[in-house]
Amino acid sequence: SAVIDYQGESLDYKTDSQSIEWVFIFALVIVFLVLAAQFESFINPMVVMFSVPLGLLGGLLGLLYANEPLTIYSQLALVMLIGLSAKNSILIVEFANQLRDKGLSFEDAIIEASTRRLRPILMTALTTILGALPLIMASGAGAESRITIGIVVFAGVSLATLLTLVVTPLSYNLFAKHAGSPGQVEKDLKSQIERHQ
Repeated sequence: SAVIDYQGESLDYKTDSQSIEWVFIFALVIVFLVLAAQFESFINPMVVMFSVPLGLLGGLLGLLYANEPLTIYSQLALVMLIGLSAKNSILIVEFANQLRDKGLSFEDAIIEASTRRLRPILMTALTTILGALPLIMASGAGAESRITIGIVVFAGVSLATLLTLVVTPLSYNLFAKHAGSPGQVEKDLKSQIERHQ
């Protein structure tokens, strides 16, 4: 009877791919928990995490377009995209919460946050995208790994930035409407203390 076994590079890729899945899940959980602690809510981090699949989709489409394989380097770049994709949503959600704490209505806070945070989002995205260009244009020894990382970051951040500007306000409107902003609990406590004095 014939036995099929993995050896050499194929064995390395198989074992590395299995370990990267756990790294990926661990990264998602850590990012979510850190955001939950920051926002003092589980709904706001969920809104932010909606942008992560957009970055991953962009990275995978970039690899597909460039006809590059899914290697350990591209998988590590996809893990990086978790943080890079989430940062734009964090800017919008955090600022919307601050505006709600100042007394703006829910709808006005979303529109104002999306408008006022557009420039910082575009600036940070542009610097990240331009920073990936030297990796894409790399040559010499080990260039294949750098090119793969550059393509994933370039395509992932580009698509995530474009779609996050639409997806984050929509998801915030859907899920965070009935959730209080982080400063709401403090306001409620102060009002209760004032009533009892």
